[in-house]
Amino acid sequence: MTMNWLEGVTEKLIPTSLGLINLRVGGRSDGPAMVFWPSLMMDGTMWQYQYEHFAPTHHVVLIDSPGHGKSDALRKIIDLKDCSDALVEILDALDIHKCVLVGNSWGGMLAGVFPAYYPQRTTAAIGINCTASLPTMFESIWATALSTFLSLHAKMPPLAAKAARAAFAGPTAEATNLEFVEFTKFVLRDDPKSVAWALRSILIGRKDEHRRLNTIRNVPVLVIAGEEDSQFPVHVVRKMADAIEGSTFRVLQHTAHLAARENPEGVNSEIDAFLTALPAAA
Repeated sequence: MTMNWLEGVTEKLIPTSLGLINLRVGGRSDGPAMVFWPSLMMDGTMWQYQYEHFAPTHHVVLIDSPGHGKSDALRKIIDLKDCSDALVEILDALDIHKCVLVGNSWGGMLAGVFPAYYPQRTTAAIGINCTASLPTMFESIWATALSTFLSLHAKMPPLAAKAARAAFAGPTAEATNLEFVEFTKFVLRDDPKSVAWALRSILIGRKDEHRRLNTIRNVPVLVIAGEEDSQFPVHVVRKMADAIEGSTFRVLQHTAHLAARENPEGVNSEIDAFLTALPAAA
C-alpha cells in the first residue's frame, strides 16, 4: 500500500444537477478514461487500490457520490437516472467523451443503467456487488429503520459503524482481514442526514431495472458478485447480469459486499482480464 497515493491526485468540485460533486482526478492524462462511483456510505477514496493499479495506464476519476465525502449534502430523493445525468455533466466538465465506468453497490447499479441511458458515453461498464431488483421486504424494513434513526442525528452515531460492519464484512474478512473490518468504521465520517436520504433513494426507493438493462446493446458489461455478500447475494447479482445481452459474470470467492476494497487483487484481476479481451483497448 502506498501511503501517499493522493499526492498525484487533483481535487475538483463540479457543479451538477445534484449539487457540487467532488472529484479526485489523476493517472495518465492521455490514457483512456476510467470513472469510479462508490458504494453508499463510502466516498471516492474507497477506490485507492484500483487507483494505484490503473493510474499508470488510465485517466482515473474518483467520484464522491451525492451527499458523501466532499460533495454537497443530499436533502432530497434521487434515482439512478438523476445520477446518470449528473455523471454526464461531470464527463462534459472534464471533456471526457467516453469512459469505462466502474461502480460498487450504488455505483454498480449505476454502471448497469448508465449504458442503457447513455451508450454513446460508455466504453464499457463494470458493476460490482450490485442489483437490478426491487428491495426485499427485509431490506425495506431495515433500511427504513436505519434511515429514520440516522435522520435524527447531526453526527454519525456509533451504531452506524456496527451496521456498516455487518453489511460490508463477511465471515472471511471477520476472520482474516482485520484491516478491512477496521476500515468499515469509515462511515462514521458521513453526514447521517445525507446517508438517510441516500438510503431512501437508492435502497428503499429503487426500481426493477431488468427491462431497461435488456435494452443495452454493443456496450461490454462485466458484473462481479461476492460469494459472501449478504446484501446482494450471488443469485440476485447473476439475475442482473443475465438481463444484459452478452455480459460477463464473475463470482469472487471469500468476498463480501465491498469487494473493491476487501479484495482489490481479485477485482483488479477480473477488470484487467475483461478490458484486455475487449475488441479495442479500453
